[in-house]
Amino acid sequence: MTLGCARNEVDSEELAGRLAAEGYQLVDDADGADAVLVNTCGFIETAKKDSVDAILAATDSGASVVAVGCMAERYGSELAGALPEATVLGFDDYADIGGRLDDVLSGRPLVPHTPRDRRTLLPISPVQRTAAVAASDSPAIPGHDWLRRKRLASGPTAALKLASGCDRRCSFCAIPTFRGAFVSRPPAEVLGEAQWLASQGVTELVLVSENSTSYGKDLGDLRSLEKLLPELAAVEGVVRVRVAYLQPAELRPGLLELIAGGGGGIAPYFDLSFQHSSPTLLRRMRRFGGTEDFLRTIERARSLAPDAGFRTNVILGFPGETEEDVAELERFLTEGRLDAVGVFGYSDEEGTEAMRLPGKLDQAEIDARVRRVTDLVEELTAQRAEDRIGDRVEVLLTEDLADDEGPGTWLGHAAHQDPDSDGTTTVTGVPDGAVAGRLVTAEVVGTDGIDLVARVLVPAVTPAGR
Repeated sequence: MTLGCARNEVDSEELAGRLAAEGYQLVDDADGADAVLVNTCGFIETAKKDSVDAILAATDSGASVVAVGCMAERYGSELAGALPEATVLGFDDYADIGGRLDDVLSGRPLVPHTPRDRRTLLPISPVQRTAAVAASDSPAIPGHDWLRRKRLASGPTAALKLASGCDRRCSFCAIPTFRGAFVSRPPAEVLGEAQWLASQGVTELVLVSENSTSYGKDLGDLRSLEKLLPELAAVEGVVRVRVAYLQPAELRPGLLELIAGGGGGIAPYFDLSFQHSSPTLLRRMRRFGGTEDFLRTIERARSLAPDAGFRTNVILGFPGETEEDVAELERFLTEGRLDAVGVFGYSDEEGTEAMRLPGKLDQAEIDARVRRVTDLVEELTAQRAEDRIGDRVEVLLTEDLADDEGPGTWLGHAAHQDPDSDGTTTVTGVPDGAVAGRLVTAEVVGTDGIDLVARVLVPAVTPAGR
């Protein structure tokens, strides 16, 4: 069971592959399982609650329950004490996950790990990390062992990890402490996994990490991503590549121009973690930029690709946030015309600088601001979708809706829509013989919130591998 982000999905598939290689059979129903692994999320308070609920629900099956993932790594022995129903394993257990599961099923006691700041396990200097990661005693980095990965999903899209960890010090975020320092995967390794995914029927790759714009800095080449993207897009069978988790402060002009160019199968799609737009508040968050900087970035991308997609997340109720800060954020969202926005309320996270900041807001005020901005975002993103009526879009087909909606009707997503979080496109008039994973060219004829309705233009179906 996987909670949280696409990065966790990759980690789960690595764990599944390791277990399968060690003789375990994967089953679809927990009631028929000897053990259930719950890959937890430890990002914010609501995610942690969801993880605990999932662990407790898994115990109802009668199977042995093992908690892995971010929350398990972050809290270790503390979580084990609070949830004696489950065995808690950390990232360092992943390399021998089969052996650990043998212990669990045999009743042999395991001592849960004591959490530590995983940033301290690698050199401070990024360029010194390559040798350290290659060493035999290097810390475990989940999701980097694609040779043992086993797909748990059957759709035509898949996440592909560029890197793990983060070197930034945003005052609200604890992720670097349990995910560790930033480590890029070698380009050849990423390319090899892309080829393997294509052989598994994947036609769209979603590149993920904690911070994709940092890719290559520890390899000695900050232009590594600009070089890698065209190679990934050229993999036989791949029709589209999109990059997720871009850091606005690190978005280099060359990378912006390459993504906005959208040529050769690279989606003109910008997943930018703005978090807020008030310059004053962003400094308290240990971040950079502000409304005018962000609008210039969007304007530059749209000057190259008018139909480019934009998504972001924003935090409401950060310590010290004023009404003026909220109004500034609303101005940015209104003028930015983004396609998708996640709105989150601030919550204190252990070990972060923000926990100690003055100016904490009452939960009722945080909730009110979240509702206020959520309402605005829903209106703005629906309007942005309506702006696309009449546009030509390239839609990746994912599900045949013929049984419910009639022949030639498919569900999919356009280049500006992430497969998991940015809405969908329903396409009519798809020719017979189309299969999931193909691209069709269509014209947008209607909307439903942020979702689009489109009609195929003929000729429409892109051959496999373009």
